Amino acid sequence: MRAIGYQHPAQLDAPDYLLDVSLPDPVPGPRDLLVRVEAIGLNPVDLKVRGREHPGGAGWRVLGWDAVGRVEAMGPQVEGFANGDRVWYAGALHRPGCNAELQLVDARLVALAPHSLDAAAAAALPLTAITAWELLFDRLGLGQGADAGAGESLLVMGAAGGVGSVLLQLGRQLTGLTLVATASRPESQDWARRCGAHHVINHREPLRPQLEALGFAAVDRVVSLTHTGEHFDQLVDVLAPQGALALIDDPDPAALNVLALKRKSLSLHWELMFTRSLYDTPDLAQQGGLLKRVAELVDTGLVFSTVRQVLGPITAANLTAGHRLLASDTTIGKLVLAGWPAG
Repeated sequence: MRAIGYQHPAQLDAPDYLLDVSLPDPVPGPRDLLVRVEAIGLNPVDLKVRGREHPGGAGWRVLGWDAVGRVEAMGPQVEGFANGDRVWYAGALHRPGCNAELQLVDARLVALAPHSLDAAAAAALPLTAITAWELLFDRLGLGQGADAGAGESLLVMGAAGGVGSVLLQLGRQLTGLTLVATASRPESQDWARRCGAHHVINHREPLRPQLEALGFAAVDRVVSLTHTGEHFDQLVDVLAPQGALALIDDPDPAALNVLALKRKSLSLHWELMFTRSLYDTPDLAQQGGLLKRVAELVDTGLVFSTVRQVLGPITAANLTAGHRLLASDTTIGKLVLAGWPAG
């Protein structure tokens, strides 16, 4: 099968950063689906793994944790899927990724893809939808429904990126929270409003005066999606007593003065959507279940795809270009590659 991979860690400016390679077709294990990949979404985790992880020996590391494709085969313990089903998933960090024509994925992490989206549009959503869902409903413990969080506020830092674009939609459609998003450019601010933000402020300016101008003396919860270390002191300042801070990025530990949380009895929550698959937790199948629910929300028009740019077919050159765009910290929504070159 065709795939895109690397054999040693390297940074974006390295020659042959990613290479088009040919690898053996994988064989499903007992719980696996074998999926023929049609489209992939790009995520910051791809860059993190590329820069630090060695495949070992003469092997190839294949990245990619957002995919849509067709089921080609399955293991004997798989139930609920059939050959030819179009599915979507984010997969597992410790297994080969979706930057390949064929991929193995644990069926418990998979759901049928939305009927109303083509492969490119659907590939933008799995990883970010799982992350956003787990932030809201697992880490922050919110319920669902118009009364869930009614009268309370959620500040979403860096809201125009992939996770924020979905989190705003889920928060608007499934809770009663008042959503305050941060974005620094007119186009990203407009996008945050489209995704469901009630208010938008600029994270490049002091937060408290902007929140007070909107009538917020404090916010009840914060989800910080990027540059948490730069904003940590401000986030502690604007959080209400007994509030909660959830984050997904990797700030310098020196920038997180956790003792500052004590005076207000603030709670700190870290989200990594790969935790369930890394540890094979008893609730692993919840990820497949929540992707099924998100597909239903898409097909009923309550959630839309966050794809903003399809960069072309799945090739090393296009994937490298996409990684460079991600590294610029200027992308809105999601970047996607769709299809394979002829031949």
